[in-house]
Amino acid sequence: MTENLTTLLSFLPQLWEGVQTTIILTVVGSLGAVIIALVLGLAMTSTHAWLRVPARIIVEFFRGTSLLVQLFWLFYVFPLLGVELDPMICGIGALALNYGAYSAEVVRSSITTVDKGQWEAAIALSLSPTRRMIRVIFPQAWALMIPSLATLLIQLLKGTAVVSFITLQDLTDKITQLRQSTNDTYFAFTVGLIIYFVIAWLIQELMNFLERRATAALGRRRPNSRSDRREARRLAREDAIRKDRLKSQIRGAGAGSRGGGR
Repeated sequence: MTENLTTLLSFLPQLWEGVQTTIILTVVGSLGAVIIALVLGLAMTSTHAWLRVPARIIVEFFRGTSLLVQLFWLFYVFPLLGVELDPMICGIGALALNYGAYSAEVVRSSITTVDKGQWEAAIALSLSPTRRMIRVIFPQAWALMIPSLATLLIQLLKGTAVVSFITLQDLTDKITQLRQSTNDTYFAFTVGLIIYFVIAWLIQELMNFLERRATAALGRRRPNSRSDRREARRLAREDAIRKDRLKSQIRGAGAGSRGGGR
């Protein structure tokens, strides 16, 4: 174990390079995925078939094909067509397209989930379709879609591991090198699990923060928030105290009746 830790310490600079590559892929890929999701998701809610149908076809195509195959297309097939792309661009593009397609369905469903009364109220105020979406519908849909987007962004983080197939030295590739250096599979991949978990936890905390901001902007509280849990604990304590008092009163009444009988 001591030898493994010594090797890990000497390997930290290389490991950090892999972490940086994974973070860049995750951050830029996530931004691209969100932009694609918003464009396609909004298009799929359009009443115009010339917008809705192509958006649906694009979403189904990228959801229905493998991320790895899409990555290989960008890296190996595009050069045959005269388009040379940097491996990092290929990785970011494949991740953004694949997870953007999944996220577009989240955007579409969240928008259609907004209460019908909100749509009718916005129409009654004579808002244009664009202002209706920006001012009334989308802020409510945004609060609804954040939890699902958080899950997909964490999936995107884990999907970055495929870029090692196109010569990028990401975290997974560096962990494989660490395993070769230590000759200890258990140790190396445990380190990898911990690092991936920490990054995923940070993404989840960021999305929780955005969800709190979004729900606060709507004048709502996030379901199962800290204040909700504190209130539930307070009510549980009060209920327990009431039950204890009731039991004490029943015992006192029983003792009084027995004493009166004697």
